[in-house]
Amino acid sequence: MEKDLTNGSVLRVLLRFSLPYLLSCFLQTFYGMVDLYVTGQYNGAAAISAVSVGSQVMHMITVIIVGLAMGSTVGLGVAIGSRHTERASRIVGNTVTLFAIGSIVLVAVLMLAMDGIILVMSVPEEAIEQTRAYLTICFAGIPFITAYNVISCVYRGMGDSRSPMYFVGVACVLNIVLDFALIGGLQMGAAGAALGTVLSQASSVVFALAFLKRSRSAPGKGKQPETEEARGAQAVRAGSAARFDLKIGKMDFVPEKSVLSDILKVGVPVACQDGFIQISFLVITMIANRRGVDVAASVGIVEKIISFLFLVPSAMLSSVSAIAAQNRGANRHDRARKTLFYAIVISVSFGLVWTAICQVMPERFVGLFSDEETVRMLGGQYLRSYVFDCIVAGIHFCFSGFFCAYGLSGFSFAHNLISILLVRIPGAYLAAKLFPETLYPMGLAAPAGSTLSAVICIVLFLVFRERFGMEGHRSKEHRVKGRGQA
Repeated sequence: MEKDLTNGSVLRVLLRFSLPYLLSCFLQTFYGMVDLYVTGQYNGAAAISAVSVGSQVMHMITVIIVGLAMGSTVGLGVAIGSRHTERASRIVGNTVTLFAIGSIVLVAVLMLAMDGIILVMSVPEEAIEQTRAYLTICFAGIPFITAYNVISCVYRGMGDSRSPMYFVGVACVLNIVLDFALIGGLQMGAAGAALGTVLSQASSVVFALAFLKRSRSAPGKGKQPETEEARGAQAVRAGSAARFDLKIGKMDFVPEKSVLSDILKVGVPVACQDGFIQISFLVITMIANRRGVDVAASVGIVEKIISFLFLVPSAMLSSVSAIAAQNRGANRHDRARKTLFYAIVISVSFGLVWTAICQVMPERFVGLFSDEETVRMLGGQYLRSYVFDCIVAGIHFCFSGFFCAYGLSGFSFAHNLISILLVRIPGAYLAAKLFPETLYPMGLAAPAGSTLSAVICIVLFLVFRERFGMEGHRSKEHRVKGRGQA
């Protein structure tokens, strides 16, 4: 399960790690889009708005959970890169304890805050009851949603991005089947979409635990080498030279202050960062909701499309954090920086391609989710401008992953907070006020905010370059050059 990310071609390691993670994100986002698609096929704008608003709330909660778990991912990466097996085991155990307790508390808080959330979200009158039903079911299923995402973060922290792909694959297939059965067959509307999501996530957790148990108890196949040297050579040939198995005991689940502190030092700023980003999306949704159900449905659909296009930057963020963390632990700072560079190139290239495509036929993409002409027209306007964010956001996403790997997640929190407060929310609000007949200017708020974030990230990277091993690398090159001239 544990894989070495500190050797071999940097680009190849990045692609091998990021592609399974990207596919996992694609499947997870795909069945979220299926929720909206199936709801739109059997219901009207009210149900679409309920699923859109409800899924945005759940997405915000999920990214906060994943952001908090980033502390475990980075901690595991550093521990594995520096070969501290006992530390890694303790991180896994404490992670399970922390999130098990946290998910139970979260369910209670959210259930009590249900009506307040609906009020704050400015849900259209026609969609209130379905939104309440959607959120009630999803809130009750938070322990399963938390368990799945934490298990996946732990696997990725150990360098394994492939196993979580299998887990989400199971959830995706089941969710699609349940959507058609519950929304289409039983006519449950938004409640059916929520129930399908929770049941599919629960099945994914069961599958993940069974997979983990089997992988730990499965005996080795064939004759094993007798010497340590031979076993090491075999591991190299198998592509897992630095692989080591964690042995998690009961004491690892006992909360330890230093372990929890390290997890939270990275995880809390990331969770706050992701939370504020989602809050900015929700505020924009609130602004849209006040303009009527058609605008609300249009913005909700485009948010789903954008979340799909953001899979590559998101995959790069997580991949950079995991790979750079292991290389930081192994003192391979040059590989960490190269990982950041390649990830930025991949993200920006992807954004350029899809921005060009969405300029040509934005209404066609929106039309996949709604046949209503007004929704397609407004959604096309919003998508045509919003999609520029896919280019610029890729830059600050990759930097955020890199900063997290070096324990500087506060940087990520800071640049996102600044862009949200100074550009994203004010820009969306002013655009809605000044241009009430079109959604195009409102969509420009997001890429404008990302541009500010990208600039801040580049400045921080240059100012703190010594922290990332750049000064030492430059001094070494200078010494080599000097000896050559002598």
